[in-house]
Amino acid sequence: MTLIPTILCGGAGSRLWPVSRELHPKPFIRLADGQSLLQKAFLRGAALADAKEILTVTNRDLYFKTEDDFREVNADKMPTSYILEPFGRNTAAAIASAALHVAASHDEDALLLVLAADHLIVDQRAFNDAVEEAKTLAARGKLVTFGIRPDAPETGYGYIEAEGNDVLRFVEKPSREKAQQYLDSGRFLWNSGMFCFAAGAILRAMEKHCPDILEATQACMRQLRTAEGKCLTQMELPAEYFEKVREDSIDYAVMEKAANVAVVPCSIGWSDIGSWTAIGNLTEADAEGNRVEGEVLLHDVSNCYIQSRDRLVGAVGVDNLVIIDTPDALLVADRLRAQDVKHIYAKLKASGHEAHQLHRTVHRPWGTYTVLEDGPRFKIKRIVVKPGASLSLQMHHHRSEHWIVVSGMAKVVNGDKELFVNTNESTFIPAAHKHRLENPGVLDLVMIEVQSGEYLGEDDIVRFEDVYGRVS
Repeated sequence: MTLIPTILCGGAGSRLWPVSRELHPKPFIRLADGQSLLQKAFLRGAALADAKEILTVTNRDLYFKTEDDFREVNADKMPTSYILEPFGRNTAAAIASAALHVAASHDEDALLLVLAADHLIVDQRAFNDAVEEAKTLAARGKLVTFGIRPDAPETGYGYIEAEGNDVLRFVEKPSREKAQQYLDSGRFLWNSGMFCFAAGAILRAMEKHCPDILEATQACMRQLRTAEGKCLTQMELPAEYFEKVREDSIDYAVMEKAANVAVVPCSIGWSDIGSWTAIGNLTEADAEGNRVEGEVLLHDVSNCYIQSRDRLVGAVGVDNLVIIDTPDALLVADRLRAQDVKHIYAKLKASGHEAHQLHRTVHRPWGTYTVLEDGPRFKIKRIVVKPGASLSLQMHHHRSEHWIVVSGMAKVVNGDKELFVNTNESTFIPAAHKHRLENPGVLDLVMIEVQSGEYLGEDDIVRFEDVYGRVS
């Protein structure tokens, strides 16, 4: 039986700010063991016996970060493929494009196992058993969802009322009182947002219940194939077609309407890691109930979660707080109000503050840059270029740049000149000069870049050539 684990990777993760940002969302957050939630989802799917490839639906801007994360853990060389959306349209569109691709590249009987990139599952054996049960149901034409047996009256999850594998109804996020009634009844499960179904079965259901979403997504896929002329492992959906796809979740668009829906009740150690309290609970508490990650000194502190990967944090005489320290932002919140962090994120986004979108260290296809200092008419960056990688051939209207090589060797195009810059050497790029930076070596190239000029925004860039497809 062909099984295609399909990872949906997107979202903002606004409740996990300041570690989660728009271009570094929740799936990329590293847990205490060093692995990201996305990597754990990949390994979870790749460990299944019938898995043929890992298909990932993600945003175009997150493709290279996703590929880097997978490369770190894909020791067995599991085949990977990607559908790249220009912007989010929720899970119905993502699943429609995945099902169309799987039906075309495998067949309509191939099963999709839809996994969220930002959930945590700690019991792999129980998960494998639940998938086997779901596969059996899906092979009979069922649209299968996974229901988590609840152990608390959670108000942040949707619920499923069920008898065995039969779904009686889907229920919205309840009040505390109603959630307790659901827990006491023993008839309700948490809606996990994971699914299993044959490609043909979900396409037929979408044709019946949300034909506009399916037709608009089909138009995207047809345009994609016409433009590329072949089946690729990275399929970029054209924005001018994708913007016509209506936004909706697969739950609302199909699962709550279809008659052939089934559920697999399971206890797999599942969490959607929806707040800093949930992240903190993954770390063992000390005698005072404190959970800490990083270099932290405490005096008369209790029931706090403190995370600081880069700096020493000291806390005195506080109780029941979440403290998250990053190089450019600090969060202090009451643990009981950890869900409200999303309001800080929303205010940053509304004001246009870049702290909702970027960290000081920004990942690019070619490597990373870290902003060391930013002042009037100057900015200092540390740039790391991966072996064999190169930046685009580009130009800036409003700034000049000094490049100092700290380690490695740089191949530089500067105007009409091409030169090699070795360790402890430098070069100057005047404004309006075409230039390109490349690492021709086998080790990382590390540089310090000093920008100066009247405008230093990241959007002051004109690309002429680019190996990563960022030039029209």
